[in-house]
Parts: sequence; C-alpha cells; structure tokens
Amino acid sequence: MTARFAPVLLAGLSLYAGSVFCTGPALAETLTLSPVKVTEWKAVYGSVETRDVAPARARIGGVVVELTVTEGDAVEEGQTIGLVRDDKINFQIDALDAQLAAFESQLKTADTELERAQKLMAQGVVTRQRLDQLSTQSDVLRNQIASTKANRAVLEQQQNEGEILAPVAGKVLTVPVTPGAVIMPGEAVATIGGGGFFLRLALPERLAPMLAEGAEIRISTDGGQTSGTLAKIYPQIEGGRVTADVEVEALDTQFVDARVLVEVPVGDRKALAIPQPAISTRNGLDFVTVETGTGAAERVVVTGGPVESADKNQGDLVEILSGLAAGDRVIVP
Repeated sequence: MTARFAPVLLAGLSLYAGSVFCTGPALAETLTLSPVKVTEWKAVYGSVETRDVAPARARIGGVVVELTVTEGDAVEEGQTIGLVRDDKINFQIDALDAQLAAFESQLKTADTELERAQKLMAQGVVTRQRLDQLSTQSDVLRNQIASTKANRAVLEQQQNEGEILAPVAGKVLTVPVTPGAVIMPGEAVATIGGGGFFLRLALPERLAPMLAEGAEIRISTDGGQTSGTLAKIYPQIEGGRVTADVEVEALDTQFVDARVLVEVPVGDRKALAIPQPAISTRNGLDFVTVETGTGAAERVVVTGGPVESADKNQGDLVEILSGLAAGDRVIVP
C-alpha cells in the first residue's frame, strides 16, 4: 500500500512546495537604488528672547514710596507699577499758592484804586498819567498771577509724573530697586520684556552662507519635537558668530533666556537609502537581498541613521554607508 500511494504523495508535496515558492516573490517588490538628497542638520542651542526689552523709568527724582510689581508679573501698557515722591515739590506748590494769594490781594486793591481814579478823572482831580499808571499796575499784577499759575501747573505735572508707567505690555524681567530707595530722574525701576517671544541663535560664521530665511528649524523641547521658521539673519557678525531669529508658534515662555536645543539645516548631500523592512539582522550583521544576474543574493551592509524621504509612501528609510551601490536592485519584502 505504501508503494501504491507514494507517487500521489510526492505529487501533492511538489504542488504544495511550488505554491509556496510562487507566493514569496509575489509579495515582494524590487527597488532600484538611486541617490537621494539628504539635509545636513547642525545641532545648536538657542535662547528664548522677547522682541522688546524696555525699561520703566522714573520721570522725576525722589523716594520710591510704592512698587506694585515683582519679577515674573504680567503688566499692561501704561499700567502704574510704582510711585516716586519728591517732598520739595509740595513745598514749592505751597510757596506759589502764597504768592498767588498775595498777588490777588494786590490786584484787588489796584482795581479799586483804578476804579476810583476813573471817577476822579471825570471831575478833573486825577491826571491822565496817574490813571495810566494804575491801569498798568493792574495789568502787571494779572500777568504775575498768570505766570504763577503756570509755574504751579508745571509743579503739579511733575508731581503727577511721580507715577512709574509700564512702557509696553509684557512680563517684568528685573526690578533693580526696592521701596524706600532714592532714585534720580531717568533711572530704571523695572525692565519689561514684551512684543512676543522668539528664539535667538548664535551660529559659527562658517555656517552663514548655508543659512536661508524661511528654512524650517527643528526644535527639541520637554513636550517633544516641534518646528519653527528661520525668520531673520542679521548681517553683522560678532565674535565669529552670526545671529539669527527663529519664529515658533507654541514656544514655552515661562523663562526668558532659557536655552533650547535646535537643529538648523546647513546644507544637502547625496546618499543611498532603502526602506527599513529591506534590512534583516542576524548575528549582529545587517543583510540586504539584491537581484543579480544569477538570482537573488544577500549582501552585508553598514547602515547609518534614518533618512527623511520626499515620498511619504516609502515609509522610513535608512542610509546605507557601504555594501550597496547606485543601480542595485533591492528586494523589499
């Protein structure tokens, strides 16, 4: 019985093996290697900066009697953040008030004498010269009163300028004074950063020709990988470094001058890359199957890092440093 069914069994096994052999190549595809463009990235550190750094200055000298902000506080433009008082201004205003009272009393007397002289002038008792003198005296007193009121208004304005106002809306960075301190006119009471936040880079000057405005920048943060745009490249090189600004939408602004790891594109190069599934690893070696004139053959390759492909359908690509050449036909499972 065994001999009778042996040919049938061998025929069935041959048919099964043939079906398995045909199924393998049908599920694979062949990729012809050609160089792809790879962007070179330079890892540097950028710092979080504010667009505007404006000091809130005292407009008059005196003693800081009130200070309502501290480092890290958010302020609005024109908000009162402190008060400077100069007691001498109050004394000067009191002195002018006394002068005004004296001038007004003198003016009242001069107007009374002028009115009396005008009546006597009609009777021929007072001369025209005397009447002109009294009229001039009244005008002088009125002008003195107007001048004193103007001086008083100047002092009142100086007194009002004791309020320290925030020049821009933003965050208070530094407060170098304390209540009770004596300051001079124009001295900074607080430094405020506003106008939005951005990243500032300082790159070696040898990379300056490789930078281009509008280029995409990779940014590594605690929340993960994000991207920004190289917005401005400054033409002046200082200390062997070129300065550039990066616009970032979701930038962490908790700390100003915080350092952030950034990757900047500094050039392109050609490289060979294949999909990750085409690589198999055995005994610590990487193998790639290629088509040759005599059939499929495995080659040992040395791989590099991942490569971004413009064709999203290819998936993740891996750079091949050695073992393959352009024109090789790689079998991808």
